[in-house]
Amino acid sequence: MFKRIDHVEILPSDMDRTIGFYTDVLGFQMKERFPVHAPGLREVAFLTLGDTMLELLGAENPTAAPECASPVGYARLAIEVEDMAKAVEYLKGKGVEITWGPMDLGGSWRAEITDPDGLSIELRQW
Repeated sequence: MFKRIDHVEILPSDMDRTIGFYTDVLGFQMKERFPVHAPGLREVAFLTLGDTMLELLGAENPTAAPECASPVGYARLAIEVEDMAKAVEYLKGKGVEITWGPMDLGGSWRAEITDPDGLSIELRQW
C-alpha cells in the first residue's frame, strides 16, 4: 500500500540562497520551480538527488522556530555519501563547516553539517 517517502519539505528563510546550497554544494538538481498563489506562500521548488526529493516552500516573511533543547519533530535530513573522507574534504573546500564527526560507528561513518538556515544534515557512509 505505502511505497516510499515522496519528498521532505523545507521552509527556508531565503529561497535563492537555500537552492544554491542544495544545488551548488550538495549536487541536487532543480526539477521544478514555480509561483504559488496561496495565502502566505510565494513559490515552491522541487530539488532532486538521485531518487529523493526536497520541496522548498517560499513563504512570505518566514520566521525561525523558537530554540528548544529537545524539540518534538523531525530532527534532520540524512544524505548517504560514497566516501566520507572525500565528502568532508569537498565540503570544507566549499566553506561548509563539519559540525559533528566524522565518527566511525562500526558499520558506518557519520558526520553532520548544517544548511544556510542551520538545519541539521547528517552525512552517512554505510
